[in-house]
Amino acid sequence: MARFTIGERDFLLDDAPYRVLSGAIHYFRVHPDQWADRIRKARLMGLNTIETYVAWNAHSPVRGDWDTSGGLDLGRFLDAVAAEGMHAIVRPGPYICAEWHNGGLPVWLTSMPGVRLRSSDPAYMAEVTAFLRNVYDIVAPRQLDRGGNVILVQIENEYGAYGSDKEYLAELVRLTRECGVTVPLTTVDQPQPQMLRDGSLPGLHLTGSFGSRAAERLATLREHQPTGPLMCSEFWDGWFDWWGGLHHTTDVASAAHELDTLLAAGASVNFYMFHGGTNFGLTNGANDRGRYLPIVTSYDYDAPLDEAGSPTAKFSAFRDVIAKYAPVLDEVPSTPRSAPTPTAELTAVSEWLAEVTPAASSFDTPPTFESLGHLGALVRYDAAMDAGAFAGRTTALLQFEEVRDLAWVFVDEAPVGRLSRTAHERSIAVPPGSRLTVLVEEQGRVNYADRLGEAKGLIGAATLGGVALEGWSATPIDLEDVARRAAVAAGNPTSATGPVGLRGSFSLDEPADLFLDTDAWGKGYAFVNGFFLGRYWRNGPQRSLYVPGPITRAGENDIVVIELEGVTDPTARFLPEPLLGDREE
Repeated sequence: MARFTIGERDFLLDDAPYRVLSGAIHYFRVHPDQWADRIRKARLMGLNTIETYVAWNAHSPVRGDWDTSGGLDLGRFLDAVAAEGMHAIVRPGPYICAEWHNGGLPVWLTSMPGVRLRSSDPAYMAEVTAFLRNVYDIVAPRQLDRGGNVILVQIENEYGAYGSDKEYLAELVRLTRECGVTVPLTTVDQPQPQMLRDGSLPGLHLTGSFGSRAAERLATLREHQPTGPLMCSEFWDGWFDWWGGLHHTTDVASAAHELDTLLAAGASVNFYMFHGGTNFGLTNGANDRGRYLPIVTSYDYDAPLDEAGSPTAKFSAFRDVIAKYAPVLDEVPSTPRSAPTPTAELTAVSEWLAEVTPAASSFDTPPTFESLGHLGALVRYDAAMDAGAFAGRTTALLQFEEVRDLAWVFVDEAPVGRLSRTAHERSIAVPPGSRLTVLVEEQGRVNYADRLGEAKGLIGAATLGGVALEGWSATPIDLEDVARRAAVAAGNPTSATGPVGLRGSFSLDEPADLFLDTDAWGKGYAFVNGFFLGRYWRNGPQRSLYVPGPITRAGENDIVVIELEGVTDPTARFLPEPLLGDREE
């Protein structure tokens, strides 16, 4: 069997120097029927390895579950990489960041009372142990020295930016080896002295994460690791977007220059990302550095392969650089065709929020999503209003300690206004009435630092006119169930003002990738043939949703839209190419 080891200055494949030329593809962000295409294109750019994270919360959304079906079949993904003749790097975390909700940690885990995340805390490690055993049951038999293709496994993820619990890192190493992982183990941190010191252990191979100043970063890495191969295991070739921002792109020539500098120094590389994919469903994360910024549905990342798997200018530029240092196949990916542009008239069929029967339970303060055990995006809160709170005034101030993350307020089913966490809004004037309804959307869980696992919903006590407002009911809403019911609703058409469900159909000559135009819609969620595409929002920058070809079919296709606010044009239009927003370079 082949051997992959760490030498004095190089990685060694069967004792011969070997440069790792890798690209990141997250299997859980790409439809499984498209894995082989994306992997093949990585090889055509000159890469010899594919890297992926493992998203714990995707496999285990409920404690005790372990799902590897469909797009979560890590083994099938690694086998697809092997079938292309490429090696694989696996980064199981357990924390991954990745702009993925909750940084990959399950909500049930981060909600455990007293748990100390990313530490040697026994309660935390007990759950991590069960998770990693499941992962390594898949990975260990696929290692290179067992006839497979896995050459490196990473311990934790940029841990030096978070903590310095060496006992924790040592326990992860011990567990990894106990589970039969024999390939070299790595860490990754930004090349800053404190992070490199805190994020690793003797015996673990240090790698860096950066996208600029390559020579300087590699020099810092070498200062902290005098021997062994240099590697940038996250070469940031683009960036991610958040709602209300711009579409981030990076200069092609500058990125190619940094890659050239890196390879000229003899270093190995992993492009983050080679192909970003999509935050389908409700899987996007969020940033919060004093202002909460939820991440968009697209994870295009301005990568060499765009969200739909088409090569970009970076693909050609990087391929040219790689060809200076390694053999590159003559074959190049075919030029993508424009996507079909059918239309579908949408009919409003479901006033779905009004159809939700409030739960009978009563709480003095609004319960969180976590205390309700709800993993979805929406909860409806209801409370009776006391006329005494108005004291003869035409309005009274409704106030919450915090709203996480967006709330629509109704009095006797009439809309009053909206409260936004991003705008730091916590109060709103409301008119008198008998029933207050607040629809709260969880817009994405923060994916790093001390906000991992924070509670969602209406946080803390509520007051109306300065008086405690109690007697709350809280009703979780299953979006996928709402979409299923809208798909078959036989009710009379209603207004396209939200909250409303709309449906329609469109025809295709053959299955094809599509780009759904959302520009005329407010805020909500879209489904095609029952597949949850993700979130849309007029706030931008993203104004289209990617529809992977494998979920479409020749003939009639169904679309369901669950709108929260209102559409200006009840028509589903499709674009020849994506519309990701104004660019920031």
